[in-house]
Amino acid sequence: MTFQLTFRYSKGFSLLLLAFLFLTVRVSGQTVMPLYPNQIPNSISAPDEETNKDQVIRKVSKPTLSIYLPPAANATGTAIIVCPGGGYGVLVIEWEGYRIAKELNKSGIAAIILKYRLPDEKIMTDKSIGPLQDAQQAIKTVRERAKEWNIDPQRIGIMGFSAGGHLAATAGTHYDSTFISNPEKTSLRPDFMVLVYPVISLMDKIGHKGSSSNLIGQSPTQEKVKYFSNELQVKKSTPPTYLTHAGDDTVVPVSNSIKFYEALNANGVPADMHIYAKGEHGYPKTPELGEWFGRCLHWMKVNNLLKAD
Repeated sequence: MTFQLTFRYSKGFSLLLLAFLFLTVRVSGQTVMPLYPNQIPNSISAPDEETNKDQVIRKVSKPTLSIYLPPAANATGTAIIVCPGGGYGVLVIEWEGYRIAKELNKSGIAAIILKYRLPDEKIMTDKSIGPLQDAQQAIKTVRERAKEWNIDPQRIGIMGFSAGGHLAATAGTHYDSTFISNPEKTSLRPDFMVLVYPVISLMDKIGHKGSSSNLIGQSPTQEKVKYFSNELQVKKSTPPTYLTHAGDDTVVPVSNSIKFYEALNANGVPADMHIYAKGEHGYPKTPELGEWFGRCLHWMKVNNLLKAD
């Protein structure tokens, strides 16, 4: 992160340091801001141990939003909050964050990257709800600042990859349970979801053990397992969803997406799903970004979530 400080030279003084540093800074031409304007909820005072090595972030305790706005002439009014994955242990911020935001901007979509807190009992009173609080706060912030950012408040979606997909799906299935301060009663329901090779279930048979252990612990109650197994939490008001996964994914089984699609379909929720025979977890080589993202854009247009060309 590069901070641009302004110094002034004046007669009689060699250098005057800027009196204060703005809470919102510009990074690579984009705005980065603290997720919470004041105190972070559900937090325990602890040293900031966040690290970023090779664009993989660890030990996040201070969540932020990175705002990527498309040129006004190209803006569609649609916005997507992007949740990178990493098993709730790290955030793969470049591959599943910055890269995606730039692609969204090309299509006139505002992208908001959520650097959410990673569950840790050292920094949270209840680590299981920390990421969900951050997702809800992100939705609240984007909706309340929609006019300022040239966004349609009724076209705010959430996209997640792997464990970030679990977080996005949790936001879409648990929006009626408020875990943050919301005095204005702003809707916390995303208008749509895009889930890319997502962790959906925390059940033993198909759940991703690493994500489950990091989020709800190694010996969770069955009640908590079911609560965060999102295929069990779908209802008729769950947002429309686009799912993509690879059949050869050995990290997060494709059955996660299939189970979620079946639950959406059973509840009459509009949903599309595309399964690739090959792709593995993370889509490292295939399908290429333009392939799966192009299908996603088509789905958004068909469902009136994006202005047609």
